[in-house]
Amino acid sequence: MAQTQPFYPIGTPGQPWGQAERALWKSRQVRQRSHADEVVAQVEKLATDWDVETYGTLDYDGRSYPLLALKSRGWDDALPVMLVTGGVHGYETSGVHGALQFAARHGRDYAGRANLVVVPCVSPWGYEHFQRWNPEAVDPNRSFLPDSPAPESAALQRLVAGIPGEVLMHIDLHETTDTDESEFRPALCARDGKPFEPGSVPDGFYLVDDSNNQQPAFQQAVIAAVEQVTHIAPADAAGEIIGSKVVAPGVINYPVKTLGLCAGVSNARYVTTTEVYPDSASATPEECNAAQVAAVRGAIDYALANAG
Repeated sequence: MAQTQPFYPIGTPGQPWGQAERALWKSRQVRQRSHADEVVAQVEKLATDWDVETYGTLDYDGRSYPLLALKSRGWDDALPVMLVTGGVHGYETSGVHGALQFAARHGRDYAGRANLVVVPCVSPWGYEHFQRWNPEAVDPNRSFLPDSPAPESAALQRLVAGIPGEVLMHIDLHETTDTDESEFRPALCARDGKPFEPGSVPDGFYLVDDSNNQQPAFQQAVIAAVEQVTHIAPADAAGEIIGSKVVAPGVINYPVKTLGLCAGVSNARYVTTTEVYPDSASATPEECNAAQVAAVRGAIDYALANAG
């Protein structure tokens, strides 16, 4: 039976949104923090140790957002490339600040060993508005596709395509929050005219591997690094996390390129997407940032040790 009772304040159940509904949704979004103060200023502080590249600019609602990447100073084409991305979903705070914290505290650890590219905030408008989508109600993390509908995703695709050499490892930093269930999944179903089936939010950290390029030892190395900092999400009663089978402790699989996920933006051998749970009763913002940093370090260390 079709779902007829409204489960989201915009749209009609069973009918995809048109332009009017998207405009109404956009009108309800509120700017809550500053990308310039909290991201750009932090990147500028790192310019003494990193090369900073502005790889694009977004203009939304009369605001201009620079898209910034940190690159290893003294780039050496003979070294492997490690890519770190955060803030593809702008509301996922530890992805942004975990990437910045890694760059500030650990970038020097890999000098002469790897070329690093750190993109801390792929979606600055989403960061400011605590949103998963961009202003056009498009999810950047389903838009890493040819002729991308999201300028955030298209800009990152161009940046990655221009990186000298091949990317060996790519880690994309995300969160799974309580608002995924209370706001973002209902909004998605409403936007697409689909029924909303309530789910659950896993309590703890987990990873998403590429089902078409599975690297189980790599994933477990990252899990081992993170569990020193925070707890790993258990499987639910069905042996799943967010509806996907748990294939190893704290690991599920998605076909990342097929779904247009950021994790598929390169052809890296080692790929993973982190998912931190910031709403856990036992986790603090500092712990969430530290978990992201531990994941990045574990991923790079494994890739360097297994680059042959």
